[in-house]
Amino acid sequence: NLGVDLSFVFLRFGEIKEGDVVRHDGKRSDGYLEHIFKHAAKELFGMDVKEITYKALKNKDFQEVTLEKDGETVLRFASAYGFRNIQNMVLKLKKGKFLYHFVEVLACPGGCLNGKGQTQTEDGKPDKALLNQMEEVYAAIPVRLPETNMYVQKMYQDWLEGMDSRKVQETLHTKYSAVNQTASSLDIKW
Repeated sequence: NLGVDLSFVFLRFGEIKEGDVVRHDGKRSDGYLEHIFKHAAKELFGMDVKEITYKALKNKDFQEVTLEKDGETVLRFASAYGFRNIQNMVLKLKKGKFLYHFVEVLACPGGCLNGKGQTQTEDGKPDKALLNQMEEVYAAIPVRLPETNMYVQKMYQDWLEGMDSRKVQETLHTKYSAVNQTASSLDIKW
């Protein structure tokens, strides 16, 4: 996911017209998991995944997606929505019992469209009719893979010096290493 400020895109490439609005794969405003899962399946294992199946685990806001090849699970992704699920995920990570290759994390239970600033009635309760309407509008927007977007391609060409350049490696790729823990009264205890 290349988080580019839209104002940069407007300034750099010109205005986007209403007909140019597209979305990524996904059920709602989430869906990066689906795109990354399908891309990883193809790039890493040569498998073209058309549809993915979510398996709800402890609740509907913690779901798992797996890819099997030759009877072995080769990809294990999860979506964790809401702070309760995020907190459980962090606890499992600390214990070394979180076996996922990728996790899509959203703070709002039910995803971003169900956020506190989105689908509430005047008395502060969830407005399910409005949520359903927003999901229908979102689903009606055409899907386009990010890598086929001409603005993304132009950004790779002009700003990142090509798809496999040293600048791409330096700018978009991250390396992780262990961090020494220091005791602090500001540490959050999950």
